Amino acid sequence: MSSSVAHASHARPPAATEKASTPRPRETEYRPRHPLDLRRTVLFQRHGRNDPTMVVAGPVIWRASRTPEGVATLALRESSSGTIRAAAWGAGAEWALAQVPALCGAEDDPADFDPTSHPVVARAHHRNPGLRLGRTDLVFEALASAVFEQKITGMQAFSAWRCIISWHGERAPGPTPAPMFAPPSIEGWRRIPSWSWHRAGLEPPQSQTVVRAARRGESIERAIAGAEDGEAVDRILISQAGIGPWTSAETRIRALGDPDAVSVGDFHLAHEVGYALTGTRTDDDGMLRLLSAWPGHRQRVIRLLAAAGVREPRRGPRLHPEDHRDR
Repeated sequence: MSSSVAHASHARPPAATEKASTPRPRETEYRPRHPLDLRRTVLFQRHGRNDPTMVVAGPVIWRASRTPEGVATLALRESSSGTIRAAAWGAGAEWALAQVPALCGAEDDPADFDPTSHPVVARAHHRNPGLRLGRTDLVFEALASAVFEQKITGMQAFSAWRCIISWHGERAPGPTPAPMFAPPSIEGWRRIPSWSWHRAGLEPPQSQTVVRAARRGESIERAIAGAEDGEAVDRILISQAGIGPWTSAETRIRALGDPDAVSVGDFHLAHEVGYALTGTRTDDDGMLRLLSAWPGHRQRVIRLLAAAGVREPRRGPRLHPEDHRDR
């Protein structure tokens, strides 16, 4: 394992002073044995700046989640020595603390990754040694959030996510810097009424897909837990109505930290990858041909290119969101 975890029973939490009525958190320290860019690694899980499940307050990253043991709030702060101090509140606190190394990319193994075949990738890798691919191990949360982002603008998806989580999630425990909420349980996703989806601005194909998936949510999670590799996970997810390769890849990336998943069908991704690697845009097939130089690490290359900040100049009009709530 590429990290070490030490428990500290009397350390102060990595956040603002607790109110007297707030229970003391459970705490731990994680000492990564590799360079770690905490923000770039962990904030990849955030769904927009106003995501009620993830808040940044000064040097502290707060995350609310529904773990297999219950709702938990996790606070992460990096010390000057590179140690990650973690505090957690709620029924799922122990699970959340145990999962900190994976969230920070401890299970990500880039040992056989060779960036030298392209100068842009090599420079990005050199300049971002702490970029790791973390995982939440919360499959249905990742699946639901990916469905929200199908075929609509990020602004629409993030707004709908914020509304549904705030209205139907569970208030996060602990001294959070702002009201935070954990996603609903699988049963909770099933019970969200149609008018609530409509009010949030999520289109019927997406909301219906989430509800259908929630009806089989437990069996989907069990099947994925037993899957041998990313291709097996793909087969499980794509067999569900309304879930295609893009949604499957997004789920694999966030929940499982899959270093090879590629979100084929993304509106911008192929253009950005093509421009970064060749100076001209390409389509999905062209992107896959370009990324074939890094088998097993295609998602890693995509993340490195994003970190490098290479962007195709915007020429056309922006895609404006549609509002279906008054129809």
